[in-house]
Amino acid sequence: MEQGFHPCGPRARPRPSEESPLSTPALDVIAIGRSSVDLYGQQIGSRLEDIATFTKAVGGCPANIAIGTARLGLKSALITRVGAEQMGGFLREQLAREGVSIEGVRVDKDRLTALVLLAVEDEGVSPMIFVRTDCADMALDEGDVDPAFVASAAAIVVTGTHFSRPNSAAAQRKAIRAAKAAGRKVVFDIDYRPNLWGLAGHDAGFERYVKSDRVSAEMKPVLPDCDLIVGTEEEIRIATGADGVLESLRAIRAVTPATIVLKRGAMGCIVYDGPISEDLEAGIVGQGFPIEVYNVLGAGDAFMSGFLRGWLKGEPLATCATWANACGAFAVSRLLCSPEYPTWEELDFFLRHGSPHRALRKDAAINHLHWATTRRPQPDRLMAFAIDHRAQLEDLADKAGAPRARIADFKVLAVEAAAEVAAGRPGFGMLLDSTYGQKALYRAARHPFWIGRPVEKPGSRPLDFDQMWDLGSHLVEWPVGHTVKGLCFYHPDDPPDLKARQERELLRLHDAARTVGRELLVEIIAGRHGPLGPDTVATVVQRLYDLGIRPDWWKLEPQADAAAWARTAAVIEANDPHCRGIVLLGLEAPEAELRAAFRAAASSPLVKGFAVGRTIFADAAARWLAGAIDDRAAVADMAGRFRALVGAWEEAAPR
Repeated sequence: MEQGFHPCGPRARPRPSEESPLSTPALDVIAIGRSSVDLYGQQIGSRLEDIATFTKAVGGCPANIAIGTARLGLKSALITRVGAEQMGGFLREQLAREGVSIEGVRVDKDRLTALVLLAVEDEGVSPMIFVRTDCADMALDEGDVDPAFVASAAAIVVTGTHFSRPNSAAAQRKAIRAAKAAGRKVVFDIDYRPNLWGLAGHDAGFERYVKSDRVSAEMKPVLPDCDLIVGTEEEIRIATGADGVLESLRAIRAVTPATIVLKRGAMGCIVYDGPISEDLEAGIVGQGFPIEVYNVLGAGDAFMSGFLRGWLKGEPLATCATWANACGAFAVSRLLCSPEYPTWEELDFFLRHGSPHRALRKDAAINHLHWATTRRPQPDRLMAFAIDHRAQLEDLADKAGAPRARIADFKVLAVEAAAEVAAGRPGFGMLLDSTYGQKALYRAARHPFWIGRPVEKPGSRPLDFDQMWDLGSHLVEWPVGHTVKGLCFYHPDDPPDLKARQERELLRLHDAARTVGRELLVEIIAGRHGPLGPDTVATVVQRLYDLGIRPDWWKLEPQADAAAWARTAAVIEANDPHCRGIVLLGLEAPEAELRAAFRAAASSPLVKGFAVGRTIFADAAARWLAGAIDDRAAVADMAGRFRALVGAWEEAAPR
């Protein structure tokens, strides 16, 4: 009798958590195969021919799974190839930002990174064009697979498309052999797209099934080596060549005891962990989630990520199915693929609280969790040179009789001063404007600075936006790493009509920043238009949270004592534990006053640093614009003042 088989069928294999590995794996999972840049049309309900603008994301089944599992807390990696160009660089950088190991991501100097153009034309209808002629990922070969690296993971995920060519098929078979030799698990995502096998035209990227004996012949030999097999009804059929789903499930079971997961779209999934009965429904099912179907692309990869999070941690199969269904629900309710997949915290919140919205993308609480747990990492400390001032520098230029155009050159000198002090260290930043600071912004991009940019009209009260009637159309032009800064002069005792107008503008600002995917810093100055008591700032902050405004950063004026800071921090922690923190503003205070303010503010762990301007640049600007000092002296003066404040903050708030 063949080893591991009973007369009535294959012997059930142990679950991942039930088997003692040869050595403890450093990684949970390595996905193998496609990686591409997805270009999603932003006009929903349009033909691909009519799309005017696109947004960019990581795509390709294995790359999506690597990101999806990393977001759910697994240690994941990817084996693939990317081109030696900017799109390949984007894939490597984004994978690394997501926490995916890129040790197995090779750079192919001869081929381009694959691209996919996609649109949401109708519910469940998403035409796509695969731009994959001789692309980098399909050149994957056995030389790209290191058996030791494969053995470092508890499981590998091989994917159907990479069995479509001899070289990439050989690479995956080598990975399977290495995994089995190391006692690791093999997962097969059937991932069948007919036109990637040459079975449909370039315009048929959305086609899900074309029967093919050639495809089935390539996939069937993979099945006996698998511990987990996942596919839609069409994919289960193509894996064996059988015409019916039940017939194909039995054919799979005849050659492997693997757990089989049948994905059924809006109907969830069925898991088969034993003999296949006459009833297709006779399997393990998880909880379903009735949601609006917005875009089906990438949902299967989100589903697989959720299932693997449970399966690799030894959860019951019903739990694995529930988590998979929930992750798929997130994906189909949002536009993109991997950027829309939930984090573990987001998934846990949804499973515990549900949502009142069938369209999860409209749930403000979930959206905030998604944003806060997937945004780009930032240093935990921020010491910023603020020179986004416009009116103040215009006044200085006018007094000196200098052309206002010279302000732009002075701001470039400010960047030099900040860079001299930062010396490449993390935790430094600048506030720069677009009016006079565009050249300075280009210079600042050469340094690892946090960058904030103002949108408010200088001195406006009620809040108005500086030549930006439509905020979103302007913000979309900003680099993705730039933070939107909005200053509002707001006091709790302001007249109701003034409050209402300012709050409306702050809500517009918050919505615009979130819609275009930029971080938001809200600066509040209360003391200029009313008394600044121990509860004043905390009251303002609470009011904005009550409105649904959750900025990534707060920029706040100095407060009298540690108790006032504690009240403000308590409000922030109660309303948004994910807030990055507070930076202290300067209001042209002398250095001695700022040192005292630093000591009071540093009592709160939520105060992460400062963003100070005129204390640093005012004297140098006046003298430089008047011709009293040259560039070198201006840089030295500003660098000395900035360095002194950095030292004062580091003394007040040592790490």
